[in-house]
Amino acid sequence: MIWNEKMECMEPAELKNIQSERLREIVRYVYENCPYYKKKLDEYGVSPIEINDINDLPKLPFTTKDDMRDSYPFGLFSVPLQEIKEIHVSSGTTGNPTVVGYTRDDIKLWSEVMARVLCLAGAQPGDKIQIAYGYGLFTGGLGFHYGALEMGLTIIPTSAGQSKRQIKIMTDFKPRILACTPSYALYLGEVAKEIGLDPRKDGSWEIGIFGAEPWSESIRNEIEATWDMLATDVYGLSEIIGPGVAQECLYKNGLHLFWDVFYPEVISLETGKPVKEGEKGELVITTLTKQGIPLLRYRTRDIVSITYEKCRCGRTSPRISKIAGRADDMIIVRGINVFPSQIEHVLLGIEETLPHYQLVVDRKAGELDELEILVEVDEKIFSDKVKGLKMLEEKIKKEIESTLGIFVKVRLVEPKTIQRSEGKAKRVIDKRQL
Repeated sequence: MIWNEKMECMEPAELKNIQSERLREIVRYVYENCPYYKKKLDEYGVSPIEINDINDLPKLPFTTKDDMRDSYPFGLFSVPLQEIKEIHVSSGTTGNPTVVGYTRDDIKLWSEVMARVLCLAGAQPGDKIQIAYGYGLFTGGLGFHYGALEMGLTIIPTSAGQSKRQIKIMTDFKPRILACTPSYALYLGEVAKEIGLDPRKDGSWEIGIFGAEPWSESIRNEIEATWDMLATDVYGLSEIIGPGVAQECLYKNGLHLFWDVFYPEVISLETGKPVKEGEKGELVITTLTKQGIPLLRYRTRDIVSITYEKCRCGRTSPRISKIAGRADDMIIVRGINVFPSQIEHVLLGIEETLPHYQLVVDRKAGELDELEILVEVDEKIFSDKVKGLKMLEEKIKKEIESTLGIFVKVRLVEPKTIQRSEGKAKRVIDKRQL
C-alpha cells in the first residue's frame, strides 16, 4: 500500500515543477513574514525574485541550529503566535534549546507524512500500533500518534517506560506494530524473557518502526531475531517536522525521503558543495510547505549518502542511507541528544571538580545505552573519607541527570587520569561504534 501514490510515485521531471513553485513561494513567504530571514537574505545579498527554479536553491544561505538558538524562542516563526497550535522544544545545550511551532496545516502535513511512514513499513488500516516513544515536548510520540490517526490505525499510546506493563499490553491487546527506539525494543526482549515469555512465540509485534538514535544492521538483525518482526528505520528531526522526514520500505534499501515537502541536498563538510550521488556528506533540508517555522537549507549535521534510483517498491523519491554519524560532537543516548558542553557546564559549577572529564557510552547486548562520566577531582578529595566521595558522586549525578533527563553513572578519578591532548580533547568514547 502507498499512502500518497500521486506524490510518492511521480516522475522526478514532473515533480520538479511542483518543487520549483513551492520553493519560490516559501522563499517569498519567509522574506515577507519572518524578520530573521529577511535580515539574513538581505545580508546574503539574495532577493526572492532571483529564485525561480529548484536549481536556484544553492543561491540561498544555509540555516543552522545556532540560527534557531539565536532567535529563541519565537524569532524564526513566520506566523503570529496565536496561529501556532502546538510547540515542541528539543533538548538544549548550555544555551537555548531549539523551539519549533506548528500551525493547523503543519499538523496536517505531519499527519500526512507520518501516514506515509506507516505505509512504507507495511501498516494497514485497522492495525493496532503500540507507540512506546515518549510523548510531550519530544516529537516522537505525537508524530506517530497523528500519523496513525490519519491512516486509521488503533492507537495504544503507552509512551516510554514501564516495561513490564508494555509487555502485558502486547500480550493482552496484541498490537501488530511497535514504535520506539531500537535499544528499547531490545530491552523489551530482555524483560519478556525475565518474566517467562518467549518473544518469538508469545510476541504479537510483526512490524517495528525504530528511530531517534543511530543503530546498525547488527542491531536490526538482533531485534528481528529476538522478536521475529520486521525492523524498519525512520528518520526525522524536530527542526524539520519531527519523525516523518524519511522511512524505509519493505526492501530496506534506504530511507525514502519525501522530497515534495522536504527537499534534500547532501554537501561536503569541507566545501559546502554538493557531493556525488552515493558519496557521504551532510544532509541539508529545505521545508517547502511548512507555515509555522519554515527552514531554508537547514544543516542537519547528519552524515548520509543519497540515491535517486527508482525503488523496487514503485516509489520515485530519493533514498538516504542510515545515518553514518554526526558532523558535530553530539551523541544520542536512549533517544536523547547529549552534548559534552552540557556536562561541562554542570561540572564547572561544582568547585570540587577539575575541568577534565570524559564521556563513555556503551551498550551491552540487548540492553539500553549506558553513559558513564569520568570526572577528575582535586587530590585532597581522594584523601577524604569514602563517604565524602560518594556524596560528591551523588551530587554530580543528580545535577547531570537533571540537565540531561537520562540516567548516568559518575566515576570520580584522580588528577591526570584522563589523557591530555595538544589538540582537541577527546571528550567522548562511544564504544557502541567499536
